[in-house]
Amino acid sequence: MNQVRERYYRSIFLISSVYDIVLGIIFMFFYEFTFEFLGIPEKLPSFGGYISLIGAFLLVIGVGYYFIYRGDLQRNYDLIKIGALYKFAYCLIVFYYFFFNSIPHIIFVSLFGVIDLIFFVLMLECVAFLKANYRR
Repeated sequence: MNQVRERYYRSIFLISSVYDIVLGIIFMFFYEFTFEFLGIPEKLPSFGGYISLIGAFLLVIGVGYYFIYRGDLQRNYDLIKIGALYKFAYCLIVFYYFFFNSIPHIIFVSLFGVIDLIFFVLMLECVAFLKANYRR
């Protein structure tokens, strides 16, 4: 693989890793503060474990992106597809609620959707590049 192209794709996964790990930690341990910060403390479930679980999922996918970053991109082809699907799933939920329901702090929450949409497109580009340049 071209070294410049490889560094480009690796940087996408490193940035996504840091992004999801940070969000994961915030929602695992500081979800009450986060809901207060967003001005929606009344939306916090009575059992915070639901939010912590979502945070844990974010943390784990962030670690997965880190493994892709430091590993062999070609060998991690299937994991890259899973990572792209994860970003797509998040975008789908955010934009569904953006268009069909009310999201508190629509701009703030939608920003996460836009960021993940960008990551999704970049990860799809990586998938397409790997598919076109390597026989499976």
